[in-house]
Amino acid sequence: MGYIFDFNDAVNYDQWYDKPQNRFAADLESRLMLEMLKPMNGNSLLDIGCGTGASLLPFLDKGLRITGIDPSPYMLDIAFKKIGYRVDLHRGPAEDLPFDDNSFNYACIITTLEFVKNPMKAIEEACRVTKDRIFIGALNRHALKGIQLRLKGMFIKSIYNHAQFFSIWELKKNIRAILGDVPISWRTVCQFLSASGKITTGIERSKLVQRCPFGAFIGIVFAPVPRYMTRPLSITYQAKPTTNALIG
Repeated sequence: MGYIFDFNDAVNYDQWYDKPQNRFAADLESRLMLEMLKPMNGNSLLDIGCGTGASLLPFLDKGLRITGIDPSPYMLDIAFKKIGYRVDLHRGPAEDLPFDDNSFNYACIITTLEFVKNPMKAIEEACRVTKDRIFIGALNRHALKGIQLRLKGMFIKSIYNHAQFFSIWELKKNIRAILGDVPISWRTVCQFLSASGKITTGIERSKLVQRCPFGAFIGIVFAPVPRYMTRPLSITYQAKPTTNALIG
């Protein structure tokens, strides 16, 4: 199952979004997610590892039927206080989703693979329950920010002591190991360690800049191979009555 956030982790994680210097990065990540996933009004979406609901909020104005799942009851408590019954919340691990095949149009996995025990299984489960597109948002192991967080974790206790970081190439390799040679789109944001303002915003939103593989936040979108549940059908056959008896 991996690392499950406790009460203090959940509170600190939620408070991270309240800091002005972090809102800029959170906004860039949300915009990237919406631009790449392109969810359509009225469709269904599953947020795997929804945490305190920060990644759910951008979808609420899109007219989607939203479901969130997370293994931490403390994260879910905070999420419920924010969004109430507007989202269907469940408790459970990413590696064993309690949903039928093809239950959702879209799924997103945002900074969740970093904390699961088996990232490949989590991606497999997302592919199983999703019909149209999956968005993976991950912390980039090759970004300056990712290196900074790993170095900081050597001296200060933080949730990133429990995290594993990924590269674009690792994520693509894992996806194709499950699905085969499917089309995969990727972009990154948060190219700078700390930034805000109009000039930086313009640079960060540039599609050309987002093709740089060293941004702190990786966004990947791909379409899963549809899976279909089958069940045996009973066939009724009525035998014709025999009219001629055999003569011995």
